[in-house]
Amino acid sequence: MKTRDRILECALLLFNLKGEPNVSTLEIANELGISPGNLYYHFHGKEPLILGLFERFQAELAPLLSPPEDVQLDVEDYWLFLHLIVERLAHYRFLFQDLSNLTSRLPKLERGMRHWLNSLKRTLAELLAQLQIDGQLQSDTQALGQLVEQITLTLLFSLDYQRIIGREGESRLVVYQVMMLVAPHLAEEPRYAAEHLAQRYLEH
Repeated sequence: MKTRDRILECALLLFNLKGEPNVSTLEIANELGISPGNLYYHFHGKEPLILGLFERFQAELAPLLSPPEDVQLDVEDYWLFLHLIVERLAHYRFLFQDLSNLTSRLPKLERGMRHWLNSLKRTLAELLAQLQIDGQLQSDTQALGQLVEQITLTLLFSLDYQRIIGREGESRLVVYQVMMLVAPHLAEEPRYAAEHLAQRYLEH
C-alpha cells in the first residue's frame, strides 16, 4: 500500500475512534511510524487529510448514487441499496459525528457535503418514484418529498444518535428504521414483505 493510502487509512481509524478534533497529524505519523515531515509531504495538515477521506467516501458511494438508467430492481435490491449506503456511512462515521462544526471549519467540505446530500436525495426520490410507478408505493408527491427528508436525516444521524445514548452504532438498526419509515407508504403486499424483512434485520 502506498504511503498516502496508509496515511488515509490510519487517519480514518483514529478519527473514527477518538473523534477528528482529538487527533493530531503528529499522532497519525507516530501511529504509522513515519516522520511528521513524511506525512506533511503527502498532506499539508489535517484539512487536506479530511478532504482526502471525503473524496474517498464520495468515490465509494458514487456507483450507488448513479445506477444505470436501464437497470431493473427487485424490491430486495432497494433494501440492499440502503444497507450498502449505511455501511459506508458507518465506515466514515467521523464525518457525521459533528457535521455542523466540521463543515463550518472547512468550507470545501461544506460545499462537497451539500452536493453529496443533493445527490443522495435525488437518488432516493428516483427510487421511490419507481416504486410508485410499479404500483408498490402509494403516496402523493408532497408526502414522498417529506419521506426523502426523513430518510436522509435518519441515514445521517442515526448512528451518532446510537452512540450518544450509549449503544454501539449498528448499521442494521439504521436500515430497520428507514424500512419502517417507508413501510406505511407501501401497498399491502410489499408492505408486509418490507415489515417481515425489517424484523429479520432487527433480530440479526
